[in-house]
Amino acid sequence: MNRQSAPRPSVSAHPRFKPGSRTPLQKMSVVALLALAFTVSGCSWITMPRWVPWLGALKEAPPPPPVAESPPPSVADVPAEKILSTSDESIADRIVAVVNNDAITQGELHESIVLYRQENRETSGPSDDELAKQFLNKLIDNRLQLQEAEREKVTVEDEEVTEELTERMKKFGATTMEQFTKMVRDQGLSLESIRKHLRDSLLTAKVVHRKVRLRVSVTDRDIDRYFEENRPKLEVGLGYHARHILVQPEDVNSEAAWEQAKRRAEGLRAQILEGGDFAELAKAFSRDATAAEGGDLGTLKRGELAQDIETRILSLQPGEISAPYRSSLGWHIFRLVSKDTLEGDGLVRVRQQIRDILLRQKFEARQEAWLKEIKQRAIIEFRM
Repeated sequence: MNRQSAPRPSVSAHPRFKPGSRTPLQKMSVVALLALAFTVSGCSWITMPRWVPWLGALKEAPPPPPVAESPPPSVADVPAEKILSTSDESIADRIVAVVNNDAITQGELHESIVLYRQENRETSGPSDDELAKQFLNKLIDNRLQLQEAEREKVTVEDEEVTEELTERMKKFGATTMEQFTKMVRDQGLSLESIRKHLRDSLLTAKVVHRKVRLRVSVTDRDIDRYFEENRPKLEVGLGYHARHILVQPEDVNSEAAWEQAKRRAEGLRAQILEGGDFAELAKAFSRDATAAEGGDLGTLKRGELAQDIETRILSLQPGEISAPYRSSLGWHIFRLVSKDTLEGDGLVRVRQQIRDILLRQKFEARQEAWLKEIKQRAIIEFRM
């Protein structure tokens, strides 16, 4: 059976803390951080993945309806000292904002800031004033999304909440639900409050999936355009593997010595072309620091070596040996072992990476537009 989520506090019927109950400042622990992750960030761990795996040709989202000319009230207009004031004993239940008919309390906001600081263990960073405005905006966005889920008749089954709760329990080191429950109670929280945070997160994830994610798609034309516009940047990330022999002249100031060193380098190259072992010859004759490793330069990213050296190496095909190349150090012989390219399997991987990038960008843009749309038609009141 479907179950409705627990009702949120309204302006007309707002609960107050009982005497002697724990304040948000007292609820600080690993378990309390769990509550923060669900309350403040909404459902970031579900709704904002590093990439979005929903692909396919989906119909484009309809254009958003016209927005009101007057922008909604902003938390930026509220003095931070009013948001953060803790002088009143009723701080926990003081209403700081109303979103349609739902109240956001100063206790919720203050707890968000305290737990954020504990989670990040910051000695520096944003001030309380900055965090107050940032988190109040997040709480408002979260409340708007939950209201949309209710309007869309989105539901979450008890089994879904239990499954998520089990995953969270494992991440926090509890081996049994009894142990996890004790951890929660020891910090003045309840398992039901944790379940409610999880249910809200799942509701948010589902409504975002319906209103945002299903309206995002990436076409092959999008990928082609991005590929051509960013090809130089994409190539920078490609790697290659090479080996190297350095033959140095006996006297760097003598041109005759340079010519003699070149003949030795050409002789070594001839031996390699006739079947000689590059690594063994490097160990015996190379004067480079990599000689002991058979001249192995390892796997390099483009841009790590001097441009002239890298150009020589990358002009080779895998397995090919370069002609001796002169630098200020001596004569170099290079063997390209392998290199990544924007072709074949490499191209397939790059195109998938581009798809992920574009999906994420479109998802974020669509979500921002959706949040702006529902905020424009909402009644948001600040009560400081």
